[in-house]
Amino acid sequence: MLFDISRSALAAVFDEDRLTTLPAGAFAPRVADTEGARLLQTVGVPSGTLRLRVPGDDCGRLPLVKDLVHAETLEDAPAGAGDWPVIGWLLDAHLALAPGSGAVYAFGLEEERARRLHTDVSSLVQVTFRFQRLLEEFTFSGDDDDEEAGFERLEREVECIREETTSIDPFPFQDDETIWSVVGEEIAAGQRFRAGSPGARSRFG
Repeated sequence: MLFDISRSALAAVFDEDRLTTLPAGAFAPRVADTEGARLLQTVGVPSGTLRLRVPGDDCGRLPLVKDLVHAETLEDAPAGAGDWPVIGWLLDAHLALAPGSGAVYAFGLEEERARRLHTDVSSLVQVTFRFQRLLEEFTFSGDDDDEEAGFERLEREVECIREETTSIDPFPFQDDETIWSVVGEEIAAGQRFRAGSPGARSRFG
């Protein structure tokens, strides 16, 4: 795992009910014991920007890529990608775990392209955690005259996450078109603050 991620570290920032995990039975036996699957079962991710997939009602398993998209028609889709479990949803893309490598891929519906988004699941959890923590804790001054300075601070925070992540895993922010780059731009623009958060209250009252 690229990043040292623990349940206690996430729980220190988010309430336990804000952390979502996947049950072991959601994965096929050959996948359930992989590092990435175990991390999603035991640590999970904070709810919000990233949504983990709800296992199907019929068998309790996660859907496979081939159940949701025509992987063979997607540009850059790796061989065998159709049999990967879909673990979540981010913006307009399904996120799937590649059991062999442990990487996370985004299968975009609009651009009809498969892209490697993370080297491993720890990177997915880390980026989700950093962005959700920023959305949870950032506060604007509340002074209309100081709004520009607030957005400059927010932009610096987003850039810090991008740079620190890229120094370890180049994929999440590989270019301006990755899903996380788009999410970062939205956050820097003052979007994605949930109602009641310090950022939302200080900006909108």
